[in-house]
Amino acid sequence: MDLESARCDVAVVGGGIVGLATAIALAEGTAAAVTVLEAEDRLAAHQTGHNSGVIHSGLYYRPGSLKAANCVAGREALYRFCAGHGIAHERCGKVVVATHERELPRLDELERRGQANGLKGVRRLGPEELREREPHVRGVAGLHVPETGIVDYTAVTEAYAARVRAAGGRVETGTRLLACRRDGAAGGATPDLVLETPRGTLRCRALVNCAGLHCDEVARLCGVDPRVRIVPFRGEYYEVVPERRHLVRHLVYPVPDPAFPFLGVHFTRMVRGGLEAGPNAVLALAREGYARSSFSLRDTLGLLGYGGFWRMGLRHWRMGLQESWRSTSTGAFVAALARLVPEISRADVRRAGAGVRAQALEPSGRLADDFLIVDAERMIHVLNAPSPAATASITIGRSIAGRAVERFGLARRA
Repeated sequence: MDLESARCDVAVVGGGIVGLATAIALAEGTAAAVTVLEAEDRLAAHQTGHNSGVIHSGLYYRPGSLKAANCVAGREALYRFCAGHGIAHERCGKVVVATHERELPRLDELERRGQANGLKGVRRLGPEELREREPHVRGVAGLHVPETGIVDYTAVTEAYAARVRAAGGRVETGTRLLACRRDGAAGGATPDLVLETPRGTLRCRALVNCAGLHCDEVARLCGVDPRVRIVPFRGEYYEVVPERRHLVRHLVYPVPDPAFPFLGVHFTRMVRGGLEAGPNAVLALAREGYARSSFSLRDTLGLLGYGGFWRMGLRHWRMGLQESWRSTSTGAFVAALARLVPEISRADVRRAGAGVRAQALEPSGRLADDFLIVDAERMIHVLNAPSPAATASITIGRSIAGRAVERFGLARRA
């Protein structure tokens, strides 16, 4: 469809799971005409379609944070949505394993956070109980978290898009935002936002930026200084060969390092069958750097020119080297897995796909550890929404829609 002379009340930039969840909340909850602009020729092309498919429980997140509040409520909303729309999912539970006594204080903290965040059924496991639940896993203690699940997030996103269309909204793929300007030529006291795309021009009253890996670039296109910069971290996966999938019954995670917003390499059962191991978290040299050979001069120069990148490097260079080595060496990757399942070997895994996480980096060199959503004139910019944003997408979308009603003067549906 040609966008020339098209008009809407709210344009949502980004056709991933957060963008579509926001569009549902706007299209169904307000009288606004909503249009979603997705740069790629399909929805869920990047973070949404390249993750491990886990429905997170809310165990990890600091009580009172946006991640904690949205994940816990969003998890249950997502389970209800999947059940109501016939989307394959499973509330399978997971085990977080401490493999050494030095990890026990961190396991204690996870248990405390789970209780503070209202998780139900979280149970401490000793070595024998751990072995009963996961016979091939070894550790000094564990946490069983029954509310964790698995799902196909691409299928969820497609179902979200169907709901948007059913509510009268438009979802346009192959429509990359090239420029944004204000134009009062249409008349009225408030000038339109004029969005330029390869398929024509879209005029709108307001804009919501859910562009994921490109969210900071979209903010700058719109004349907004995001202050943070998106740093792409590639997460690589291995597939466990069919004859060795019995080694893991549930999802099995290590105790994460609290200095990083990553969960460590782990075992994940897939909702359509199969067992994956990963991901790691290695710096990518392109925002869409799914292969180790991926390189973008523009993206790399952007990182090198940002002071926060150098401050991060000075702080975390050792971890960066370890992750780079684990990316290069299958043996190093398997060694990390063997801390959880000693029987796993190189012969038991083969390289699978990869995803890229859009991680906001602050000028101080600190990796943002919570969702970051900022307001501008007639705009809302989602500038940090990594995991558990897919799990929390429904509640994030509703929160953004509520913000839009207040800021943009949108009328709610009766």
